[in-house]
Amino acid sequence: MPSGFNKKTMTLALLMALPAIAIAADEEKTADATQTMTEVKVKTQRIQDAPNKGYQATKTRVGKTYQDPQDVPQAVTTLTRELLHDQQVSSLREALRNVVGLSVNAAEGGRAGDNFNLRGFYTFGDIYLDNMRDTAQYNRETFNLEQVDVLRGSAAMLFGRGQAGGVINQVTKMAELNDKNVVTGSLGNYDYHQATGDFNKKLTDTAAIRVNVMDRHEETYRKNPANGDHPEFDRQGIAVSFGAGIGTENEVFLNHQYLRTRDVPDFGVSFVNERPINTTINGTKVDDKTFYGSSNNFDNSDTNITTAIFTHKFTEDTQLRTQLRHGDYERAYWAKTPSSTLLPTANQSAGGNVTRTQSYQTYNLQSDFTTKFDLAGMHHSLLSGVEYLHEHSYRNSLQPVNPNTGLPYTQTGNALNNAITANGVSYSSGFEAMTGTPAKFSADNYAVYVQDSIEFIPHWTVLAGLRRDEMKADYNTSAVSSLDYGQNSYRSGLSWQPDANQHYYITYSNSFSPTADLYQLTTVKQPPERSRTLEIGSKWLFLDGDLALRTAIFTTTKDWERNTDIASFGNTPILTKRRRTNGLEVELTGKVTENWDIFAGVAFLDATIINPAVNICAQTSNTCSTIGQVNAADPRFAGERARNTPRTTFNLWTTYDWSNGWKIGGGVEAKADRYGYNPTVTTSTAFVNGQFKPNTAPGYARVDMMAAYEQPKWAVRLNIKNLLDKTYYDAIYDNGAFLTPGNRRQAIVTTEYKF
Repeated sequence: MPSGFNKKTMTLALLMALPAIAIAADEEKTADATQTMTEVKVKTQRIQDAPNKGYQATKTRVGKTYQDPQDVPQAVTTLTRELLHDQQVSSLREALRNVVGLSVNAAEGGRAGDNFNLRGFYTFGDIYLDNMRDTAQYNRETFNLEQVDVLRGSAAMLFGRGQAGGVINQVTKMAELNDKNVVTGSLGNYDYHQATGDFNKKLTDTAAIRVNVMDRHEETYRKNPANGDHPEFDRQGIAVSFGAGIGTENEVFLNHQYLRTRDVPDFGVSFVNERPINTTINGTKVDDKTFYGSSNNFDNSDTNITTAIFTHKFTEDTQLRTQLRHGDYERAYWAKTPSSTLLPTANQSAGGNVTRTQSYQTYNLQSDFTTKFDLAGMHHSLLSGVEYLHEHSYRNSLQPVNPNTGLPYTQTGNALNNAITANGVSYSSGFEAMTGTPAKFSADNYAVYVQDSIEFIPHWTVLAGLRRDEMKADYNTSAVSSLDYGQNSYRSGLSWQPDANQHYYITYSNSFSPTADLYQLTTVKQPPERSRTLEIGSKWLFLDGDLALRTAIFTTTKDWERNTDIASFGNTPILTKRRRTNGLEVELTGKVTENWDIFAGVAFLDATIINPAVNICAQTSNTCSTIGQVNAADPRFAGERARNTPRTTFNLWTTYDWSNGWKIGGGVEAKADRYGYNPTVTTSTAFVNGQFKPNTAPGYARVDMMAAYEQPKWAVRLNIKNLLDKTYYDAIYDNGAFLTPGNRRQAIVTTEYKF
């Protein structure tokens, strides 16, 4: 339900008032038109100061130092502020719709929050904030983001332990040496209302402060027919950046971000006959519109991230950059899972219950030294650094409560299920489970790394990098309660850049994730996840550098792939022994003409299981008669397509500025079908008469459009999402239990005022 009528009324008032305020401001005349000559210092423009060319990024720090994406010998996709602005993007999940080869995981049994597959491999440990690990389970917003960089392929040499698909790096807004303020107000159907503010103030010649704020509420078309409740997003945030010595040899930034979410979570719908449910139960239709939850469900999180950044510049090409961060992530949720045989009820008695309370804290120190120099007739670009990360996590379930009495249920097993069926159920974020043991995890991670990029003859560059990671971890719920682990990671490549507009490269990189990473210990220490990527790519610039085209052909192989579902990995921590994705990507970004912008891409992925899993039982169950029993997965999985990996993804967004204030645009996001199944079972029901027929999320194409009228001080914009009002499913639970529909057609009007 809406968080309050006053909030919506205030947003509406702001929306209606901003154009009038802006027009009045434009009509003011400066009384004193006297111009004075000022001293102008001409400097060579640094990469970090270069403005984006519309949707084409001109800078990225995903390689630890500022680079033009054209010069990075690896596939990089950058979502610029301009692109996210025109699309009226609010969340990281929505922003990443623009990334081809990426798909969304639903719920993930305890890993609810931002959870994606990239190039067919999960990314739960590969989300970063300003190049520092941001792996906590929460839902991220974009109000404080300057851009989002996606570095594809194995990347442990740069980022440490991680996965095979790539890295998603969020780049925050920093204080700047200017006076610039922007406020927006938005209204839309499904009770959408959002207000944002971006306020930057220059304090001195080298100091500034910037404040970003956001308040957003939104529902979806899905409804519980028994109580009329909808899934909801209710989120607020504030971010502050203070900079001193900006542009000098000693630069300091102090940043803090707070994000609050009070959502009503949506775990989607069930499958029936391998397709999304579309049937009748007791005379009532159950389909994509049917929601099993209520406004009593909750997904509450409070995220605080504080970062200090110090940069000392010895010269323009030599600098030491150190970041220190503390992150505190508190979250609790109760979500309803759907049913394929029961109708939703008002008291939440139908469907399953997924609950969690968790607390996660991190302390992270990272220091990078970069320099450029000539030696033995060759030009070197050297990167070296050290990193320390401390993690502490606490996780537990919540205790079911009788909603009629407010007292906890004391029954267990079938008796508890019968009591819930009769009386309903409720949960409280402060009422933890009375049975079982909370899961606790503490780890210290140490790393040292060095990389050199050497232009050994004109236009030819060789890249070589090495990183050493050490991880020491302690657990309270595992048969093996500690881990002391070390691993090397490598990155190498060869580039040919005959001129500034062409770049051809071949790179090799690898990644690893130890057995214990994020609670994944078994009775016997298994080998770590290991992945390796070989990529051949090319990057071209056309139209005086305004239009960028990149292509990449790659193969990535992962060994000992881990189960990411912390609610069910107990006896099945290994998903596959070996899996591989071969793929082709093409992306086009930038300006076709001065007024015509485009962001487009297509990816073709062939993701295949090579060797099915072999697991060692950690506890007795219906599939494990003894601890230590070895269970091999169904051998028929070999050669089958991997989960949640569409063979084809396509994205196009384009706008045209008519130079008279009007701007028109639109685009399409398309994905082929995606599978959901459990690849660890010994005999899989996904095989029917010898044919592989798992639960399948159908492919879709979502069309969006926008129209805007823009003036120097103000703008009004209309965004229509899912223009054709199609039913589509944008997320699937890997194990195939359910999938989540995207929202139906939604129109959003936004007014923007700059001062």
